[in-house]
Amino acid sequence: MTTYLLFVIGFFVLVKGAGLLIDGGSALAKKWGISDLVIGLTIIAFGTSAPELIVNIIASIKGTADLAFGNIIGSNISNILLILGIAALIRPLTIKRGTVWKEIPFSILAVIVLFYLANDFLFHQVKSAMLSRIDGVILVAFFVLFIIYTFFSARVKGEEKIDVKTVSISSSLLMIVLGSFGLFLGGKWIVDGAVLIAKNIGISQAMIGLTIVAVGTSLPELATSIIATFKRNADIAIGNIVGSNIFNIFWVLGLSSFIRPLNFNVNLNPDLILCILVSFLLFLFLVHVVHGKKHFLDFFKGEYYTLERWEGIAFVIIYILYIVSVVIRR
Repeated sequence: MTTYLLFVIGFFVLVKGAGLLIDGGSALAKKWGISDLVIGLTIIAFGTSAPELIVNIIASIKGTADLAFGNIIGSNISNILLILGIAALIRPLTIKRGTVWKEIPFSILAVIVLFYLANDFLFHQVKSAMLSRIDGVILVAFFVLFIIYTFFSARVKGEEKIDVKTVSISSSLLMIVLGSFGLFLGGKWIVDGAVLIAKNIGISQAMIGLTIVAVGTSLPELATSIIATFKRNADIAIGNIVGSNIFNIFWVLGLSSFIRPLNFNVNLNPDLILCILVSFLLFLFLVHVVHGKKHFLDFFKGEYYTLERWEGIAFVIIYILYIVSVVIRR
């Protein structure tokens, strides 16, 4: 019972730790005169992906690869279907063409690259499916390219002001230490609890990762997107999700597999394929109508693209059906 209780508390500690790390790091960077652009691209971007990263590193060290893969694949699916679905239900999301034609295709590329690297046996003469250390280096290299692109893209678009808490340097350092400790502690409790629950109930670690752990580690993205939607900032609502999905694969799985090679359970291939399909679906939903025009060539001309409320409903329904299928497969 103690492990189960810590498993639940772990999500709160993990998310709170990420929040403290972001606030403390951002405040310290501001004190040192670092620009909002750099803070947004580094501390905040890395901080919102910290829960997935910590859980995966601990799972990797403990040799629970199914939990590590399940967490990332499940997080990416829930980010699109559940979080963006809920956000679009609240208010249709209209975003600029850059996200649709650059960032979203990059997120699709991330899942396709993961599928290729994880299923070596389908393409090369190898005995097992896994992410090796070399695969980890490849994923991290893609991540570095994405960060470079994002940095220069943001410089061209101009900086957006970021609301950073004003605290003393000592308070900032304390927040960073407490946040880091909270991330580690919460991540450990979640991994230990997930392994025990899977063992006692007789379900796979992959299922726990695809569902409970995936949604739990996506809570920072959920909060960010919902708040951005209410503030009518759809670019942040969708950009946060797309960026998180890219971070999850290229950075989190890349670093995790570099620390320790991860054996890939081919039973997760249907989930990985679904992740590719829903990424494509997000792109198709956004370009289905531009300024009320339905001719294909008009898709390339619009400056703004909208994720409608009915598409949000479709996303949520698909996610519910997906969770049911995962439970049935267990």
